[in-house]
Amino acid sequence: MMAGIWAGVAVAVLLAGCAAAVPAPSPDSPSPDSPSAEARAPLVAPGERLDLPRPADLGRSVEAVQMITARHGDRTYVFEGHLSVTAERLVLAGLDGMGRRAMTITWTGDDTRVETAPWLPEGLRPGSMLADLVLLYWPEAAVRRALAPTGGELIAETDRRTVRIDGRDVLRATYGWPAGGPWTGTLRYENLGWGYAIEVRSVEAQTVGLAP
Repeated sequence: MMAGIWAGVAVAVLLAGCAAAVPAPSPDSPSPDSPSAEARAPLVAPGERLDLPRPADLGRSVEAVQMITARHGDRTYVFEGHLSVTAERLVLAGLDGMGRRAMTITWTGDDTRVETAPWLPEGLRPGSMLADLVLLYWPEAAVRRALAPTGGELIAETDRRTVRIDGRDVLRATYGWPAGGPWTGTLRYENLGWGYAIEVRSVEAQTVGLAP
């Protein structure tokens, strides 16, 4: 993630629907060095590990471009995310304002590979980002199974989700699109476990059902 606010033109281009597949690596791509095992762990909150489902459990394939604004304390980070989900894998690539690949997460269900650029701030938790994606986007039944080891519960409504563990909310999300619809619009959520808030302005380029 990069510090600061992107130029308004970048937001305008994204919202105009210029979605694309995950870009190919460039000379500025991250090295294959991976964050620590702890940073890669799918923790929805400190000490609360998600039992990840599989990419195929999403039930469809997706290609989306997302402008992501993250706030933690008095800091704001903005980056562009390219998200691709198929039955075989999920790939999330984050780019900074100059188009450099900052991070790539590849998750197959059996393995999670993370590559990060050396200039990213320390303390980044790719595993928690993956946990957030599952909690936010996967079907309710898959999310409830994933929360089972933590004793957590999912409270789902038409346009919002809340994840609760031990009687306290650890994630709250509000969606700008109908449940089960294309991921086009604005999603806002708070991860109270890690103490950050995120706004996602998303354009989905493709919606394809997966074979059972």
